[in-house]
Amino acid sequence: QQQLVESGGGLVQAGGSLRISCAASELTFSQYIMAWFRHAPGKEREFVATISRLSSTIYYAESVKGRFTISRDNDNNAVFLQMNRLKPGDTAVYYCAATRSPSESMYYVRESDYDIWGQGTQVIVSS
Repeated sequence: QQQLVESGGGLVQAGGSLRISCAASELTFSQYIMAWFRHAPGKEREFVATISRLSSTIYYAESVKGRFTISRDNDNNAVFLQMNRLKPGDTAVYYCAATRSPSESMYYVRESDYDIWGQGTQVIVSS
């Protein structure tokens, strides 16, 4: 069964950093576009960042650009989100998502483009 499992969430003070990870299993990882979304209380789930199959294309939401970095390790079937200069507004459950693509450079930003999701990891940023 194809599975994504996030880890690394936690409580951090504003201005701090956190790195969250997503481990994939039962899929040919290098064939999948990967992305991070987040869901804050009282808000709809929103796109955070995406990375193409071979890391040639990366795209960020404006709200995190310059603070967050997405990366992937195709040899170890994992994708990461390094979050720096965290703000209380970054508090959310962060979800890893995957979708298969024939293109090495394609990326997607819509939830509906992704068909495999993790269970989420909670990130809380205190002020």
